[in-house]
Amino acid sequence: MSDYWKRPKLTIPKTKSEWVWDIIGYLIFVSSILLLIFNWSVLPEKVPAHYNALGEVDRYGSKWELLILPFIGVFIMLFLQVLEKHPEIHNYPSRLNEANVEQFYLHSRKLLNKIKNICLFIFSGIIFLSISIALGWGYSFGMWLLPIIIIGTVIPIVIGILTQRKIK
Repeated sequence: MSDYWKRPKLTIPKTKSEWVWDIIGYLIFVSSILLLIFNWSVLPEKVPAHYNALGEVDRYGSKWELLILPFIGVFIMLFLQVLEKHPEIHNYPSRLNEANVEQFYLHSRKLLNKIKNICLFIFSGIIFLSISIALGWGYSFGMWLLPIIIIGTVIPIVIGILTQRKIK
């Protein structure tokens, strides 16, 4: 039997930074969905559906495909929200013990919180970008799209790993 089920279940209140990340992430995500809803009737039937590594549209599809992004965003949000509530099932190094369990749980939960909200930022950005291009507003991330996505997800994970190594 795995140690996951033997770990203590602790109730650790959300930190101020977690609340801030959630508020900003949810606001931006909801705003992108509202932008999609309010512009739905003026969107052309064909909208950007995929971008290459240079941030250029390499496939157009039905405007209905834009609905996939909010659904995936909501799924990721709910899935990671559940994982945030259960840090005892996260993966930890063997040095996890009663003295440091709260530190590990909090650190892991905060990292998941950031990743969840960064995913919401990314999905919001892609929704905005697709609407912008479809309506000819002229906004584009260009060749910065992929580096922004990679840097935005990799840096918090690397910082999280380095920070976790400092927990005794």
